[in-house]
Amino acid sequence: QLVESGGGSVQAGGSLRLSCAAAGYIDSTYCMGWFRQAPGKEREGVAAIDRAGAPTYTYSVEGRFTISQDYVKKTVYLQMSSLKPEDTAMYYCAAGRAEGRWCPVEATFSNLFPYRGQGTQVTVS
Repeated sequence: QLVESGGGSVQAGGSLRLSCAAAGYIDSTYCMGWFRQAPGKEREGVAAIDRAGAPTYTYSVEGRFTISQDYVKKTVYLQMSSLKPEDTAMYYCAAGRAEGRWCPVEATFSNLFPYRGQGTQVTVS
């Protein structure tokens, strides 16, 4: 239902843009987000965007990452800039049916976001 793309290897300070294409039934009533998992580390919510288009971020990426959504293309983007080696991880897109403005970034890897993609690897050296 969700297909990520755009991962790759970059040097520190570089940029990448991840894309997440959603299936037709995932529409603007969903909260969309990104979480990541690095080897040996716990999953971490990275960014989320609510039904009104308002973004939230985990502290470590604030000011460097930007989440956006194209409702016509049913695609969510994560623009990542000033990348650091500690951003190296598998990045996953996730979707959860939302009530109102509910869209907690810290919950993007939980069962509250039951739809997720296969992930795309980001490596920063």
